[in-house]
Amino acid sequence: MTAFIEAASPHVMNTYGRVPIALERGQGCRVWDVNGKQYLDALGGIAVNTLGHNHPKLVPALQDQVAKLIHTSNYYHVPGQETLAKLLTERSKMTNVFFCSTGLEANEAAIKIARKYGVDKGIAKPVIVVYEHAFHGRSIATMTATGNPKVRDGFGPLLDGFLRVPVNDFEALQKATAGNPDVVAVMMEPIQGEGGLHPMRIEYMQQVRALCDANGWLMMFDEVQAGMGRTGKWFAHQWAGIVPDVMTLAKGLGSGVPIGAVVAHGKAATVLQPGNHGSTFGGNPLAMRAGIETIRIMEEDGLLAHTTKVGDHLKATLQKELADVKGVVDVRGQGLIIGIELNKPCGALLGRGAEAGLLFSVTADTVVRLVPPLIMTEAEADEVVAKLKPLIVQFLSE
Repeated sequence: MTAFIEAASPHVMNTYGRVPIALERGQGCRVWDVNGKQYLDALGGIAVNTLGHNHPKLVPALQDQVAKLIHTSNYYHVPGQETLAKLLTERSKMTNVFFCSTGLEANEAAIKIARKYGVDKGIAKPVIVVYEHAFHGRSIATMTATGNPKVRDGFGPLLDGFLRVPVNDFEALQKATAGNPDVVAVMMEPIQGEGGLHPMRIEYMQQVRALCDANGWLMMFDEVQAGMGRTGKWFAHQWAGIVPDVMTLAKGLGSGVPIGAVVAHGKAATVLQPGNHGSTFGGNPLAMRAGIETIRIMEEDGLLAHTTKVGDHLKATLQKELADVKGVVDVRGQGLIIGIELNKPCGALLGRGAEAGLLFSVTADTVVRLVPPLIMTEAEADEVVAKLKPLIVQFLSE
């Protein structure tokens, strides 16, 4: 019998509170650790593995690309950039794309676009409106925009130029910005991923779009977690029937290959000029192929409609099964981004989930987050509920 392998990373910086398992391989919505134990993956690499693991259409395409060209730099044209940019602009009704490698980089670029847009108009100290409970990344600029003090504190002075308002309160937004000539943009997540799966109301997004239009501000959506089909539309803001000036993407766009994108429209699309911004790895041929193939496969396999169907089933089943469980505050979400809010911090559930063969995460201390691959079946969704419900019931009874 093979000896049990302990999960340990002694030479890796201790920046993550890790569940003590080490994953080795995956297939579909399942992964296996180095000891051969199987898990149902309801986390999808934190909304990254759109097509699950070892997808039969994606893997050969990536193998083909690796054998051709992985990286060239942006000194030269990269044909895949134009192909993927066209796919994204057609689906978003926007016009131009900047490619990078992560969601943080995409949000950093969006912040630079907003600030330069203001400076170009003669505003010396531009201000961007951001939200309570927001999460936009961990660089100095993006963590300043982030609402969680745990992310922001301990790094000395942060950036000026951000104005924070509550979620879904249009009157508060109007009051906070009234008479302020320095406001240049409003930046929001259509569904706050790290902030506890709080959705922006459709009416609120429409009101903000109108306010931005009236004042000449940029409306910027961080779609890093909620975009790329996760809600059943290509981009979550599309449920409100609006088009933003700037949209950031990453996570699910490459099905696991690192990629980020800033999609821009109208006046925002020409703010950055040569020398204003760049990325060594951004738009590399391998990442572009991953994005192109992800979109192609999603359309071939009808994953937008599938996500809505399976997501509705999963949410309805969770609501039914947890309806009478004392301590369950709410089950919310859209498509395959679902949060189960409990009445007390529930980080302890992560380890218990892994023991039970189920991977998920906890966000905002009290919200169980499910963001599985978009290929998840209804049967697998039922399995998620069957594994998760007893864990929640037991935890809340303690």
